[in-house]
Amino acid sequence: MIVAAQAEAAEAGASILEAGGNAVDAAIACAFVQGVVDPLMSGIAGFGSAGIYFPSQGFHQYIDFHAPAPAAARSDMWEHLIEGEARDGYGFILKGKVNDVGYQSACVPASLKAYFEAHAKFGVLPWGDIVAPAIAWAERGWMVRPHVEFFWSDPGMMGRASGLERLAFSDSGQKLYCRDGAPKRVGDVVRNSDYANTLRMIAEGGSDVFYKGELAQRIARDMREHDGLITLEDLANYQPKWLDPLRGTYRGYDVTTNNPPGGGLMLIEMLNILERFDLAEIGHNSTEYLRVVCEAMKRATVDKDNSIGDPGFFDVPVDRLASKEYAAEMAREIAARSKANVPRLNSGFPSKDTTQVCVVDRDGNCVTMTHSLGMPSGVITDGLGFFYNGCMAVFDPRPGRAGSIMPGKARFTSVCPSIVFRDGKPYLVIGAPGATQIAMGVLQATLNVLDFDMTMTEAVSAPRFSATSNAIDVSNRIPHGVTRQLEADGYEVIRSPYTFGFAAVHGIRLGKDGFDGGADPGHDGIALAV
Repeated sequence: MIVAAQAEAAEAGASILEAGGNAVDAAIACAFVQGVVDPLMSGIAGFGSAGIYFPSQGFHQYIDFHAPAPAAARSDMWEHLIEGEARDGYGFILKGKVNDVGYQSACVPASLKAYFEAHAKFGVLPWGDIVAPAIAWAERGWMVRPHVEFFWSDPGMMGRASGLERLAFSDSGQKLYCRDGAPKRVGDVVRNSDYANTLRMIAEGGSDVFYKGELAQRIARDMREHDGLITLEDLANYQPKWLDPLRGTYRGYDVTTNNPPGGGLMLIEMLNILERFDLAEIGHNSTEYLRVVCEAMKRATVDKDNSIGDPGFFDVPVDRLASKEYAAEMAREIAARSKANVPRLNSGFPSKDTTQVCVVDRDGNCVTMTHSLGMPSGVITDGLGFFYNGCMAVFDPRPGRAGSIMPGKARFTSVCPSIVFRDGKPYLVIGAPGATQIAMGVLQATLNVLDFDMTMTEAVSAPRFSATSNAIDVSNRIPHGVTRQLEADGYEVIRSPYTFGFAAVHGIRLGKDGFDGGADPGHDGIALAV
């Protein structure tokens, strides 16, 4: 089974499985297509994290490919340009938006190298076959879908660049993705022959053509001519990391997830806290359920803000934050109705420029991968056809802080692709896009399965909420009666006009009677059994 946020991408992965490919083959083929048919969400110049489990080989690790700041970056380079912090805590607003859109906003591309390494390590089909579906979609064209149009039409809330600013920053972007001075609309066709040619070079030359060969030369030249930070040396030196999982337990289930600077530690901390409460007895999405879960979210957010960053540059107290003892302290505070203080505002509308794929193959191999462009830079090198990430936007432009800019440093992300095991066997393969809300969405869908025995479809479809500030944000399917009681208890509740949101969770549940896949209905994806 394969589940992804775009039907075309899921179908590409399914075709790879049908051709004899394994879970890694399918996940990478899917990822390539996602970069074509959801070009602001992900791509070869992005970043991410993937959990890979191959039981026959006794292998279970996470490949971390967070995009590092270029060697030319400096901690004080933008300090004089600070106008403020985005109200949801996801990035800083600088004069001229130099960190948000344009050449200086891009960190070193990481995704392609990770795709290639994962395939080289585990793939069984030829590399060219894995890239082929993406080439075909780029060449013959794809139709703009509802969620693509929704995202492209983002007005640029909280001081960020709008979707149109990103799409139209480069001449190539204007020609590919705009018409009549606005983003293309649902049903419009996008054909990208430049990207098809780039992907052909990658199909033939592997990742080296991008990081050390002809494409690297063209990328470096374009960056140099437009005052970008990325150099030929940055590209040549980039290497993803293979890491043992961060492990936790929840009500007898074993949970594995990614390490910092990813968001897995937040997920483990929240599960540890909530294990102390009888959530099924409290009742799904009841007032007390929202209060308890949101207070766990708030405490994990405070710990993330203060203590979680790139472990190569910051001493992350993983053992303490992941411990049951620490969680017990937090649970006692919540049970005593103590309210955590998160010293910043969150509008409840974070950027959602990320995507997800989950795969389980016939041999029980599992892959869960969350990958992204961050807030995409809008930059397309003329003739290459793909967007670069915009990861510099989330760094703290103030020196001397956990999130400050440093050369080679990756910024924190909430991405937390995860696998839950029951009796030593995979039971839940899960992940989500959704910026600051990723861990919150994955948490709720996981609780829906483990505590409320929902199917995967039910779990990802249930209305969600979030608390990454002192306010509680809710989707418009959370009953007003529930939120009125929270307001009576002194909480500020911010209601979204949308019925979806707070990440877009995708997952596969491996039951005794077969697989059960769920694609978040707020996006355009599907689950396909093969």
